[in-house]
Amino acid sequence: MKTTDTPPPPAGTVEARQVVKKLDTPSGKDRSGGVLNVFSHGVLVIWAVLVVLPLLWAVMTSFKDDKSILTSPWALPDKLHFENWSRAWTQAHMSDYFLNTILVVAGSLIGTLLLGSMAAYVLARFEFPGNRFIYFLFVGGMSFPVILALVPLFYVMNNLGLLNTIHGLILVYIAYSLPFTVFFLTSFFKTLPTSVAEAAIIDGASHTRTFFQVMLPMAKPGLISVGIFNFLGQWNQYLLPTVLNTDPDKKMLTQGLVQLASSQGYKGDWSGLFAGLVMAMLPVLGAYIIFQRQVVAGLTAGALK
Repeated sequence: MKTTDTPPPPAGTVEARQVVKKLDTPSGKDRSGGVLNVFSHGVLVIWAVLVVLPLLWAVMTSFKDDKSILTSPWALPDKLHFENWSRAWTQAHMSDYFLNTILVVAGSLIGTLLLGSMAAYVLARFEFPGNRFIYFLFVGGMSFPVILALVPLFYVMNNLGLLNTIHGLILVYIAYSLPFTVFFLTSFFKTLPTSVAEAAIIDGASHTRTFFQVMLPMAKPGLISVGIFNFLGQWNQYLLPTVLNTDPDKKMLTQGLVQLASSQGYKGDWSGLFAGLVMAMLPVLGAYIIFQRQVVAGLTAGALK
C-alpha cells in the first residue's frame, strides 16, 4: 500500500542541512524567555549593587579617620584605624547599648515565637466559634499604625509601672510582633500533614505534648523564617524605645546611635559613628547569612505543598 509520507532527504544534501538548521533555531517563545531572563538578572544585579555598595562603603569608612572621611570619602583608608571601634565600644557606651538590646530582643523573640506559634496552631488546627474572628483580629493588628498607639500605650505602661524597664519593653515588643507572627504561622501550620498529629493523639499523647514534641519541630522552617523577620524589626526598632525608655542607662542600640550622631555637634566623631553603625549591622547580617536557607524553606513551604 502506498503512503503519503515523504522520505527524509539524504544526509549531506542541501535539504538536509536546511532541516537541521531549522531544528536548531530557537523558537520565538524561547527567545522571549531568554530576553526576560537577561532583563530579570540585570535588575537583580542592579539591586544587589545598590544594596551592597552602601554596606561596603560604611565598613570601609569605619576604618578611616575623620579627616579622610571628609576629604576623600570614596578612597580606601591609608591604614586600618581599629581605634575607631574601640572608642565607639567604650567611650560611646556601645557595649551597654548592645547588652540592653540583646536582652530585650532575646526575651521578646522567645516570647513572640512561643505565644505566636501556640495561637497559630490553635487557629490553624481547631474549629471553634469565633475562630475566623480571632484570626482577623490578628490580621487587623498588622494594619494598625503603631504611632497612633504611642500616647495611650505610654499611659498604660506608666500606670503599670513598666516605663523605663527591660521587661516592660519586652512585653511591648511581643505585642507589636504577634499579629504578623500569628498570620505567618497560621498559614504554615495549615501546610503540615495532620496524619502525624492524629497518630500521636491515638497513641495517647495530649494536645500539649503533641504540639511541643511533634508539631513544633515540624514547623522549624517557619519558626526560623518568622523569627528572622521579627529579629530584624525588633533589633532596628527606634520609635517604641524612644517613647517608652528614657532612662540613659537602659537605652537601646538605635537610641545610642542617634545620641552618638547628635551629641558631637560640629566636632562630630564620624569615624566612631560609622564604627558603631557597622557594629549594629553585623548581628543582623550574620543572622541572615546563617539562616538564609531556612528562611527560603519557610517562605516556600506553602507553595511546595
